[in-house]
Amino acid sequence: MQRFYLIGSDRNKRFFRVLKIDRMEASDLNINEDPVVYTAQEIKSLLHRIADGNRATGGLTPVAKVYGIAGCIKFLESHYLVLVTKRRQIGSICGHPIYCIDESQIITIPHVSVQSDVAHSKTELRYKKLLSSVELTKDFFYSYTYPIMQSLQKNVSSMGEEGMPYENIFVWNSFLTQEIRSRCSVMLRLKAFSSV
Repeated sequence: MQRFYLIGSDRNKRFFRVLKIDRMEASDLNINEDPVVYTAQEIKSLLHRIADGNRATGGLTPVAKVYGIAGCIKFLESHYLVLVTKRRQIGSICGHPIYCIDESQIITIPHVSVQSDVAHSKTELRYKKLLSSVELTKDFFYSYTYPIMQSLQKNVSSMGEEGMPYENIFVWNSFLTQEIRSRCSVMLRLKAFSSV
């Protein structure tokens, strides 16, 4: 499994983007955003080509259906992706859906073949267990289209502006998403795949 491919789509699943995460680095996060915006047919074709190209080593295996990346964290050596695997709409503001996290999954990025003993040390495993114990299903909310970290007044006055602002003081997962945001410009709804 040399790479993770995270496939993101818009709400209507008409446009797709790809994040490629190299799994052959033990401690560095090597993530690349494909600049191409794909159609449904093009993304299907791309995934078939990736699967065919990796057939000798196991092909392309779906890892999870993901509604978002809650973050990426590194302890002593390995990076971990924290993924939102189940969500629930709890309301809406000005027509924008607001979601809470119902389930999450932590995925180790480096392939086991490149991990050193540090990745399996008691301390690393303890940190990973502590991360797993964080209850993301209680009081963590997000929206794809509405900046819930800002006041209603600010949102109304800035209607029509492009992009979702990230103000570190009000975003609960700002630290966890910092490494990914620094390498990528667009984060969409995702499906995670791994090439073997």
